[in-house]
Amino acid sequence: MLNEKPTWKSSIKGWLYLLPMLAISLTFNIYPIIKSFLMSFYTKYDFYNDIVSAYGFSNFTYLWNDPDFHLAVRNTLIFVIGVVPLNVIISLAIALMLNKIKYVASAFRTIYFLPFVTSTVAIAQVWNWIYNADYGLLNYLLGLVGINPINWLNDPNWAMPALIIMSIWKGLGFNIVLFLVGLNNINTRYYQAAEIDGANSWHQFTNVTIPLLSPMTFLVTVNGVIGSFKVFDEIFALFQGSSGPSKSALTIVYYLYEKFYTEWKYGIAAASGVVLFFLILIVTLLQLWYSRKHVHY
Repeated sequence: MLNEKPTWKSSIKGWLYLLPMLAISLTFNIYPIIKSFLMSFYTKYDFYNDIVSAYGFSNFTYLWNDPDFHLAVRNTLIFVIGVVPLNVIISLAIALMLNKIKYVASAFRTIYFLPFVTSTVAIAQVWNWIYNADYGLLNYLLGLVGINPINWLNDPNWAMPALIIMSIWKGLGFNIVLFLVGLNNINTRYYQAAEIDGANSWHQFTNVTIPLLSPMTFLVTVNGVIGSFKVFDEIFALFQGSSGPSKSALTIVYYLYEKFYTEWKYGIAAASGVVLFFLILIVTLLQLWYSRKHVHY
């Protein structure tokens, strides 16, 4: 049956099975991408009547000369660099500890996974209280070690660190689960062989765990990079509908949101989305190139 040659009847039957999902993907994924790419070249556009009077590259020229877009790109890169490495390291460390716990491991896994399935708005409300300059929990803890209170949400110098801390905490749960799956798939015989050869715990971690866990680490990193480039709801909820004090938390997606929904500059918004798409594409291709040399499958 598996080696049977396909016929027209079987091929049509297979495409009919795929048709509902293909229709959904084309409608909600492929078409919006194509439409956004075309809209980025609209220079004169009547949104209400869907009439395009002129095309050109002026939207991309506007982005090139717009200081706010430069700030958005810089903030986005800072956010990605701040969130992804720390998220991977902390998630792996917690997963290693949970992997050694036998009796209450499921309870801890549930606790760590809860932020991932909790509403971002609810999480932001909790962190608004934690970051409060007058009675927040974080400033109280800092005061115990002699550090003066920090105005986390109103000081442009601390708004981005506050956003990064909350985003790391929110994304830990899913990555911990992925790392636990990867750790459980490592055959214990590798550790037994390393122990026989005289390898201590650190050598086993660096020479067995890290290489065999590299495919899962690569998956977590790629997901983290793509998700961090598209950050929006955390900013909107944490800073209550703004991009932070003095636009200190303005990212590319938030810039797109403001241009599209606030200023009604649809072509510029679409152009910024195209730039974001190619930024994510370039970074992902670099990660794929790196994985060919350092990921052990």
